[in-house]
Amino acid sequence: MFSPIQSHAQSATPSPIKNIVLVHGAWADGSSWSKIIPLLEAKGFHVVCVQNPLTSFADDVAATKRMIDAQDGPVLLVGHSYGGTVITEAGNNPKVVGLVYVAAFAPDAGESSGSLAKPYGPTPGGAEIRPIEDGFLVITPKGILEDFASDLPLAEKTTMIATQAATQGAALGATITTAAWHAKPSWFVIASNDRMISPEQERVTAKRMNAKTLTLATSHVAMLAKPKEVADFIRDAAASLKQDPEVAAK
Repeated sequence: MFSPIQSHAQSATPSPIKNIVLVHGAWADGSSWSKIIPLLEAKGFHVVCVQNPLTSFADDVAATKRMIDAQDGPVLLVGHSYGGTVITEAGNNPKVVGLVYVAAFAPDAGESSGSLAKPYGPTPGGAEIRPIEDGFLVITPKGILEDFASDLPLAEKTTMIATQAATQGAALGATITTAAWHAKPSWFVIASNDRMISPEQERVTAKRMNAKTLTLATSHVAMLAKPKEVADFIRDAAASLKQDPEVAAK
């Protein structure tokens, strides 16, 4: 016999998160995720890449929030490198239900990407950052070849050299107001061969956040060096989050 109560209980069963918003870091663009996108889409996820202008931290947070707001339901927010700082602030958006950091910064309130890195000393890649006009910074070709993406094929590295986006230096010193990872579950990919961010910083940060971790023996661009492993980690994070069907319908 049909039961309205039973029907309601069945229709209200939480369903997996489907919206994934990917946020690139400094000296990069949305193509950072080019190998991840098809892997996640093949699993049925709706994937969107933010194109951070890299003109200021506020501009990057605003760009990320716009893309979060454009989604039709709850969002798993993923950030690489400086993009981790961006998602730490933008992740306070109520649509965001989880955060995934990939070889990233994850500052606390009052901290910045730069201040978080300082206790760990200079990295090899940091020595290859050069100023250009108006406070913007770029990485030398040597820095990309040997430090930023050392384990990628040469053709991919040379494309990165040609397409890198200049980054406003002040963005790296901008501080977090409220760190979303305090209130929302988080995951962290640690790149153990990272020469841009200290791997020890990544480990300590992930532990402070109580994040679930995956350690990969890759360069800074773990999502390009080991795309399957990173995509599977993101997929598992999304699968562990269940969206309220009433929220999803809004």
